[in-house]
Amino acid sequence: MKTLGHWIGNRSVSGASGRFAPVHNPATGVRTAQVPLADIAEVDAAVAAARTAHRTWGTASLARRTAVLFRYRALLEAHREELAALITAEHGKVRADALGEVARGLEILERACGIGDQLKGELSTEVSTGVDVAALRQPLGVVAGITPFNFPAMVPMWMFPIAVACGNTFVLKPSEKDPSAAFRLAELAAEAGLPDGVLNVVGGDRTAVERLLEHPDVAAVSFVGSTPVARHVHRTAVAHGKRVQALGGAKNHMVVLPDADLDLAADSAVNAAYGSAGERCMAVSVVVAVGEGGDELVKRIADRTARLRVGPGDDPASQMGPLITREHRDTVASYVTSARAQGAEVVLDGTATRVEGHEDGYFLGASLLDRVPLDADAYRDEIFGPVLCVVRAASYDEALGIVNASPWGNGAAVFTRDGGAARRFQLEVEAGMVGVNVPIPVPVGHHSFGGWKDSLFGDLHVYGNDGVAFYTRGKVVTTRWPDPADAGIDLGFPRTDG
Repeated sequence: MKTLGHWIGNRSVSGASGRFAPVHNPATGVRTAQVPLADIAEVDAAVAAARTAHRTWGTASLARRTAVLFRYRALLEAHREELAALITAEHGKVRADALGEVARGLEILERACGIGDQLKGELSTEVSTGVDVAALRQPLGVVAGITPFNFPAMVPMWMFPIAVACGNTFVLKPSEKDPSAAFRLAELAAEAGLPDGVLNVVGGDRTAVERLLEHPDVAAVSFVGSTPVARHVHRTAVAHGKRVQALGGAKNHMVVLPDADLDLAADSAVNAAYGSAGERCMAVSVVVAVGEGGDELVKRIADRTARLRVGPGDDPASQMGPLITREHRDTVASYVTSARAQGAEVVLDGTATRVEGHEDGYFLGASLLDRVPLDADAYRDEIFGPVLCVVRAASYDEALGIVNASPWGNGAAVFTRDGGAARRFQLEVEAGMVGVNVPIPVPVGHHSFGGWKDSLFGDLHVYGNDGVAFYTRGKVVTTRWPDPADAGIDLGFPRTDG
């Protein structure tokens, strides 16, 4: 069993707190590693390294910063398979899903390589006689990221490439459940030439999180996780004067109108609900079937779901891997049991699924629930597992009302052949990301990712234009270089009409 260390100042540092968290292979239940849980002093050491590094990195030329990122991009491409294997071994997702995660992270890194276009600033000349005004964007300093278990490589790469490209230095606290990918990302960044202290990674739990939220030298915090924790992160960090973007949970709805292509809708529902075993904040967890086609839609979803192959992520035949922990698997399974008692029809029950040769793995088959009451726990809660709820609606307006009544507003999708209905939906639905015949509308790297309502705390989304705005602050400089002959005293209010 390997013991991981913190990554501070471009070197591995053994944990000093005496506390460790176990890391398991979810497909086998075997403990494969342990990660140190940082105490306050260890977090402070990472922040201090980042603060020292910012003195030179924050003023480094844009050409130097992007040159490092281009080299980093090439290294990550060369190590794509290795990173995917780390993700599969500790998270459990199948190889294709893990490779896709790495690819989406690389997309944001590519965006960071071209950051110069967004850092150009603005200039207005002769706003008054001999007066020019320039608007600049400058880095914040030391910034921190707190990331979840479900995307151990991609979500960190949503954050630190943009942050360091803008001239900040970074302290990352990844999930203690699957931290190896984050540490490997930092090692490869050092190999690419990122200077000591620019990117630091600390293993940790709540102690590390609270210290980052309170530390006076941390200027901003990015977070992705559950809504209750996101709300706490936002309140605590704001109370300590920090800029915050905290992305919370979701209950994403997919509305299927009567004119939709049912085969496309069924394929999309299965892909979006059960991919990564449902452990993603953009998973479709509710299908709203509108009108009389609901029975046929449920039948087609059930036919496809029943054929899904559940198994270890490193088996090429597997389409869906295990859940992250035994406790989480049991919690997800309990929603299927309670749904039946609360009035839902259990079309497919995956709770008894077992994988031969992996009896100690955290496997759960796909479950499909129909006619789920809106007050059932399976509908109201974020399950974060392979459970798809179907609710029925008689009309577009009823379906829209169901979606908009949700406290979350991460993503929503509509399936239809009617352009007018699609246009109405994209304007009327209360969600930050909307798909039209696209079940998981995760934006590409030059747009920004984030939801509404209880899915986001803070004003700015991650990556894209919002990401650059989040990791920089504006400064306006007004200059005059007068002719010496114009010198004199003028106590009037500054004017721009002269």
